[in-house]
Amino acid sequence: MKPYLTGIVCLTLLASCAPDKPKNIEEFPDQSTKSAVEDVISDPTKGLGAIKTVTLKTPLELDRVSRGLAIYDMKCSACHKLTAQRVVGPGWKDITKRRQPEWVMNMITNIDMMLEKDPEAQKLLELCLMRMPNQNMSIGDARDVLEFMRQNDGEK
Repeated sequence: MKPYLTGIVCLTLLASCAPDKPKNIEEFPDQSTKSAVEDVISDPTKGLGAIKTVTLKTPLELDRVSRGLAIYDMKCSACHKLTAQRVVGPGWKDITKRRQPEWVMNMITNIDMMLEKDPEAQKLLELCLMRMPNQNMSIGDARDVLEFMRQNDGEK
């Protein structure tokens, strides 16, 4: 009988130490609001993700261009050509003329959400029939790639 009594005492102690459950939604405001990733959908030309605004400078930032080229060579060139030619993924020619910089950077840094919810990204998936892999690029890396794309599109 003692093990049974010990078990009851332990359960009672554990139950008394457990945190109270929320009584209303105000105690957990994050559940009642949309995430920052989903908030961006209000402007579909910018895509879905953390990048809401990008300030482009003229002339191009050459240090970013060179870092972007290195990233392209290492992570992107196997699937994307710098021309309009589609290989596995679409070619990059004139991408910065067709898409907002925020959309490009969100596509690079938040590919899974973009392919799941962004209509333009979904069209590209239908066209290419291959999901872009998540390259785990930082926002800084994506900005460097964007600057390289701008140079590729003839900006100076």
